[in-house]
Amino acid sequence: MKERFMREAIKRAKKAAALGEMPVGAVVVRDGRVIASGYNRRETKKNAVLHAELIAIDRACKKLRGWRLPGCELYVTLEPCPMCAGAILNSRIEHVYYGAYDEKSGCAGSRLNLLDMNLCNYSAAAEGGILADECAGLIKDFFKRLRKR
Repeated sequence: MKERFMREAIKRAKKAAALGEMPVGAVVVRDGRVIASGYNRRETKKNAVLHAELIAIDRACKKLRGWRLPGCELYVTLEPCPMCAGAILNSRIEHVYYGAYDEKSGCAGSRLNLLDMNLCNYSAAAEGGILADECAGLIKDFFKRLRKR
């Protein structure tokens, strides 16, 4: 089941790559269904906050008509950064599953785990490494192409 939803996130990451964005994709799942998705749009929209996770969370909030996302899971191809970890906590997402680890700025277990530090009265369970090689491969290929230019 986790791999199925990560493949959905990978599809979104590939859309980002096609636009010249860093290939990160995310889906929000509730009751076994994808209810919202997003992919990086920072470069194309010239906006620092348009990370895949934030777009997916925003769309899920609109769909569910509220800022809390109880019973929701987030699948994302790259470990969330500090900004996204904050949004995950604030939206009350219960579980986060990610593909590639981010040793530089990952905040769901690699660098630190903001999702489970008791910084606020909510936490989220995190599990990394789901289809990690495929997710990391998208990012590595993206930067190889970028360096060739």
